Amino acid sequence: MSLLTNPVVLRMGLLLFCSLAAFGLGWFIIRRLRQSLTEERESLPVSPMAAEGLPVHAYHAVIQQLKQQKHELTTQQLSERRKAKASDTLSSTVLANLSSGVLFFNTAGLVKQANAAARKLLGFASPVGLHVTDLFRAATLRAPNGPASPMSIDLALAPALSGKSAVRGLLLNYFSREGESRVLDVTASPVLSEDASLLGTTLVLTDKTDIERIRHDQKTRQEVSSEMAQGLRESLATISGYAQQLARSRDPELARQLADNIANEAARLDRTIGSFLGGAQAAASGS
Repeated sequence: MSLLTNPVVLRMGLLLFCSLAAFGLGWFIIRRLRQSLTEERESLPVSPMAAEGLPVHAYHAVIQQLKQQKHELTTQQLSERRKAKASDTLSSTVLANLSSGVLFFNTAGLVKQANAAARKLLGFASPVGLHVTDLFRAATLRAPNGPASPMSIDLALAPALSGKSAVRGLLLNYFSREGESRVLDVTASPVLSEDASLLGTTLVLTDKTDIERIRHDQKTRQEVSSEMAQGLRESLATISGYAQQLARSRDPELARQLADNIANEAARLDRTIGSFLGGAQAAASGS
């Protein structure tokens, strides 16, 4: 049987022809699709893309904006730090130049800060870390009229230390470790945050020692003046009595005795007045 009439050969030839036709058709279609894609890509505006799909110029713009924001934030932080430092410096300078002592206690009642005047008044090189009980251990609360009050200092300062209310007008008889005695006026005020929670307590100490000494001296002078006035009245009454007796007397011996009595009483009166004036001058020169 001839090859051309063989059905197997004919089938293989037909299959080969169909495969070649399909390959040619596929190649033609792929070429047309590639050409179409190329034309579409060329028709789009040329713009290089970043790895994330954004145009490069947009990506750089975002980076520059972020850098600008970072620079502005850094500048703002530096400005805030300078302001805070300037505020701290101003506060420290004001506290350092105050004649009144200022202390700050934390919520546990421990001293966290004290200015120079407070250290000098209390006689401590540094009271930082001391509890309020230890700080005023050698002190007694003084009543408004002068004598000591039975109330303890801790109890008197409790409203301010607990954040309830301020405490004003407390007078303390304070004795330093060197034995120096002072009269201190104490004002305690709680420091609250924006949410009304307690941050600590400030104590302002004012030295009233000289004022109390002046008051004591004035009171003593008033008492001495009252006693002196009473003595002057008695001396004048005595001299007046002697003078009346002298005016009525006809006896020379009695008249001489009455005159001596008047002279002695006048001398005693002169000594009393001289002593008073001398004490007043000494007090004036001492003050």
